[in-house]
Amino acid sequence: MSARELAGGITLALTVSLNFPCAFASDSAPVSFQSDLLPVLKARCAVCHMTGKEPGGMALTPDSAWSDLVDQPSLGLPSMKRVTPAEPQSSYLLHKLRGTHRSAGGAGSRMPMHQPPLAGAVMGQFERWVMSGAPDN
Repeated sequence: MSARELAGGITLALTVSLNFPCAFASDSAPVSFQSDLLPVLKARCAVCHMTGKEPGGMALTPDSAWSDLVDQPSLGLPSMKRVTPAEPQSSYLLHKLRGTHRSAGGAGSRMPMHQPPLAGAVMGQFERWVMSGAPDN
């Protein structure tokens, strides 16, 4: 391999890693609610969950999303909290996002409604955030 080909390969690798850092992120990388999850909630969920008066009874806007999710009872399955810190299987939000809410005893549609499911990497972030205690970070 010539020096020119090597330099081209290095340039390509740097370009990809800088433009797509999530492609190289570890599955165990810490998840920030503010930086990683809020943009997803704002883009994919807050369109319908703006005031807390909509079905589900929660506002998923940046100023209220964390407090409306963590340790709050789910309206769709009152025996389960929306997010139970460190307990993904007991977090109704994850069931709704995965589409497993009915098998857990819940009702309604998979979320986000009328949209494609969240990408696997994004779901992994939500799961890791819950596992880490669902911090408001």
